[in-house]
Amino acid sequence: MKKQMNPGTALVPSPVVLLSVAGQDRPNIITLSWVANVCSKPPTVVAGIRPERHSYNLVKDAGEFVLNIPSSEHIEGTEFAGTKSGREYDKFAEGGFTPVPATMVNAPMIKECPINIECKTTQIIPLGAHDLFIAEVVAVHVDESTLNEEGRFDASKTSLFTYLPLNGQYWTLGKQIP
Repeated sequence: MKKQMNPGTALVPSPVVLLSVAGQDRPNIITLSWVANVCSKPPTVVAGIRPERHSYNLVKDAGEFVLNIPSSEHIEGTEFAGTKSGREYDKFAEGGFTPVPATMVNAPMIKECPINIECKTTQIIPLGAHDLFIAEVVAVHVDESTLNEEGRFDASKTSLFTYLPLNGQYWTLGKQIP
């Protein structure tokens, strides 16, 4: 037997992403879980952001950002970036993150994240509680320590994690299914 659940947060699991953006006074970070790859040519991602969030106008005005994929070693900083406002806090400094220059956009990458995806916004679609930012991926950076002998990303060399919106929990990813 199955129980019908609230459809508002139905997708399980969701990725955990730290979106970094240039700010007026300082760069900012927002933790997102409503993010996805949606096209390979051109490489395109989407991110859902609430219009009342401090980062919303920064991302909208800049037209570019970086999606940083954290490892579980940085869960505290990830949670901090998702629960505190950049209006009052320097999320890089207080979250334990180091901004480093990106190569194709004017937004910082997060040094501690094993994957950094540089993006340029192509469209914003209002959906309701969130607006959907559609963006072309213009560069991807992967920490060399996470690559295998063939130069491909090896998830076993880092501890990526996911978010379960139905219960508000983070979980590390398990092993590869043969």
